[in-house]
Amino acid sequence: MKQLVRVMPYTVNDQVTDVNETPQGIQLIQAPEIWKETKGKGMKVAILDTGCDMDHPDLKARIIGGRNFTDDDGSSPDILDDHNGHGTHVAGTIAATANESGVIGVAPEADLLIVKVLNKDGSGQYDWIINGILYAVEQKVDIISMSLGGPEDVPELHEAIQKAVGENILVVCAAGNEGDGDDNTDELAYPGSYNEVISVGAVNLNRESSPFSNSHSEIDLVAPGEEILSTFLNGKYAKLSGTSMAAPHVAGALALIKDLSQVTFERDFSEPESYAQLIRRTVPLGYSPKLEGNGLLYLTVPEHLNRVLTEVVKNRLVRS
Repeated sequence: MKQLVRVMPYTVNDQVTDVNETPQGIQLIQAPEIWKETKGKGMKVAILDTGCDMDHPDLKARIIGGRNFTDDDGSSPDILDDHNGHGTHVAGTIAATANESGVIGVAPEADLLIVKVLNKDGSGQYDWIINGILYAVEQKVDIISMSLGGPEDVPELHEAIQKAVGENILVVCAAGNEGDGDDNTDELAYPGSYNEVISVGAVNLNRESSPFSNSHSEIDLVAPGEEILSTFLNGKYAKLSGTSMAAPHVAGALALIKDLSQVTFERDFSEPESYAQLIRRTVPLGYSPKLEGNGLLYLTVPEHLNRVLTEVVKNRLVRS
């Protein structure tokens, strides 16, 4: 296949050398409130992207391996270095480790499998993506994160995703950045438009829908995707914008949710069950479902509802 998939177009807003904070997007989805119960330990997330800065101080402890499917570095399967920056940024949002400096990811104890399917130009052949998905399935990952897309609906790509989902792997995809802010028009990019994937649109840090975020009937939810601070090349940090930045918030959140759910229920969860646990942790923002799906990822929704219901019961007892 000669058609190409690309990283979702994104904007580099700023680069910095020294930071020490929990990024605002991670705070917005309430991830720190879940860390007292789980930080995603034991969950394995495959990142299909441009590779990773393998020596980044916030990432190197989380990386457990991977494979290069691209033409970078002489097509060596063992060289996973990121010559673009996109994959490193995605990795940090998912699982940058807690080390008292830099940034921290949504699931700071999750394991990362670096599956390099996009080259230094941010482009990849469909064969690379498909083989990367199948490799992730073989490695028995819990979650696949893909912040990439193309205009072609390629049956072999769809089949690979269906195989992954059939193995109870949660497949998270960026919705795309071709949006026009009008929910009456559909902007389709693949694999983000497939029903089987968890398609993630973007909002800004004020919970407003991002004008670039694709709209269509397969959007599942939205997450922060503007001015997102995360890890970048050469041990640095950067703020980027795009649905590429929103999707890893959800991938990291799923690592927390799946671990928490399996501990609570004392059994393994299927892909549909984990998806249901994700969606119950969303809050509608008032936009069309074509823009926001079920709403904004907000990890503490069940706890908030429990407090409300407990208060209702108490008030009823007082009245009686």
